[in-house]
Amino acid sequence: MKKNNYILFWLSQAVSQLGTSLTGFALIFWIYGQTKSVMSLSLMIFCHYVPYVIVSIFAGAVVDRSKKKKILVVSDFISFIITTLLLVFFMTGNVTIWMVYMVNIVNGFTGAFQSPASSMVVKLLVDKSKLEKVSGLNSFTSSLITVITPVLAASFKAFIGVGGILVLDMVTFAFAFLVLIFGIKLKNDKVSQDSITVKSLLEDTKVGIRYIWSNQGIKTLIMSMALINLFSRLTYENTLTALILFRSGGNEMVLGVVSGVIGFGGIIGGIIVTVVPMPRNKSKQLYGFACLSFLLGDILMGLATTPVAMCIAGLAASLPIPMIVAAQNVMMYTHVPDHIQGRVFAARNTLQFFTIPIGTLLGGYLAQYVFEPFMSQQSSNIILLSSLVGSGAGSGIGLMFIITGILGSILCLFCYNNKVMHKLGQVHVISNQIKEDIRSIN
Repeated sequence: MKKNNYILFWLSQAVSQLGTSLTGFALIFWIYGQTKSVMSLSLMIFCHYVPYVIVSIFAGAVVDRSKKKKILVVSDFISFIITTLLLVFFMTGNVTIWMVYMVNIVNGFTGAFQSPASSMVVKLLVDKSKLEKVSGLNSFTSSLITVITPVLAASFKAFIGVGGILVLDMVTFAFAFLVLIFGIKLKNDKVSQDSITVKSLLEDTKVGIRYIWSNQGIKTLIMSMALINLFSRLTYENTLTALILFRSGGNEMVLGVVSGVIGFGGIIGGIIVTVVPMPRNKSKQLYGFACLSFLLGDILMGLATTPVAMCIAGLAASLPIPMIVAAQNVMMYTHVPDHIQGRVFAARNTLQFFTIPIGTLLGGYLAQYVFEPFMSQQSSNIILLSSLVGSGAGSGIGLMFIITGILGSILCLFCYNNKVMHKLGQVHVISNQIKEDIRSIN
């Protein structure tokens, strides 16, 4: 029965995730068509992550004290209503860019609750011995959706328009919503007796932050990942869409193909993590593969001027990502005591992800108002740079990619040789320091 419950839950969430991804790409195409602006695309991501980062630090405690199924139902219903309103505005011709930004703000807010609630529902539906396989299935599904969504979004937009994709998204929402209400049975979905108060949320937040700050290895890990997120959001996970559209003459199908290849790289990387023995020291694994992603991914993407070259660069950047994520997860789960993991991970999300909206906004600004105008000048130095990153629209963003590739790889090499991180990465050694860390936070 539990197995059937999980399969139904997984299927409904995968279908809903596909609909949401299609809408996200359709709105990117629409905003780019309206503005031809890098900054407008960056603001879409910014509006999603600001509420997500702010709310995440408290969301874990709220989920712990509430019924997980109820949180998912309410979150899905809110997303359904917002999508419906956006569809109405599209159908009446009254939609504005700021309405799209508001949709992303609301989705970022609900996502902060959906993510931990969904993870806890999986734990309720699956035996502990099966969690690793379930995690692999979820990763595969996410990567598969990343592969097929861009091409599907470009194709659907051509035939049914943005409005049609929004209708499709609403159908997937409704499917997941109905499955959640009538198809999923959670016998152990209990509500904590602790009340949700401002004081309790602040206390939980202090516990997580206090633990992180008392553990030099964990603190260094999280701060280094925050910097990696900053560099990646300046370019790869921010201005990449604009770079591809600029260099392809606004060809949405090229964007779809390159994005699909990037998702395919994630699938291959996930398979490699599963079947190929990884380095015993997880710190070496994390920073070694992150360095490769910056060197081969960012720098090659900055140099790429054709769709084929961009696909190769995208594959080089995305393939190491599952190794990076797996290494960090192993270190966190190994060194953080079980009974405070929720609070520590909530604090981690805020500390590690706060650089994402900063990098997103800064990357969009630098691309549109600094690097693109800089590369449009006529001088001997610009001509020399153009021989590397090309000329015309997108050359400034290409130069940004090379810079973040160099800075990111330097950061990773420094952390790779850091003694504190080397010790933290030895997860096969059970350290007595964990017991001291527990005492220090009480």
